[in-house]
Amino acid sequence: MLGVGYASAIFAFALVTSGQNSTWTATLSGQIVMEGFLNFRLQPWLRRLLNQLIAIVSALIVIILFGEGSTTNLLVFSQVILTLQLPFAVIALLMFTSNRNLMGEFVNPFWLKTLAWLVASIIVELKSWLL
Repeated sequence: MLGVGYASAIFAFALVTSGQNSTWTATLSGQIVMEGFLNFRLQPWLRRLLNQLIAIVSALIVIILFGEGSTTNLLVFSQVILTLQLPFAVIALLMFTSNRNLMGEFVNPFWLKTLAWLVASIIVELKSWLL
């Protein structure tokens, strides 16, 4: 409906903003883990700069080495990696949020733990089936 020019530009904009969103999310979650669990502190501007540079430079290296057509393969590969790591992230999150020593009064209630572990087991089973 929009034509090739507009559709391509809108998709490119959505892809860039999505990438920036995930990069910022990773930056903030990394900050929480580094500061809260590892007691490792960086200046916020330096942490953001490093995270952005790693994301952008790695994409540029792939484009330079393999050509502009490789960006589709890079996008698909990144999604495969993300889907494979999902069970590890979900299980770690459940272990942290179910630990009363770490969470205190905010620990998951029993019904939520049960439901969350059921969903996590479905995710692990689906990922195993995909492999």
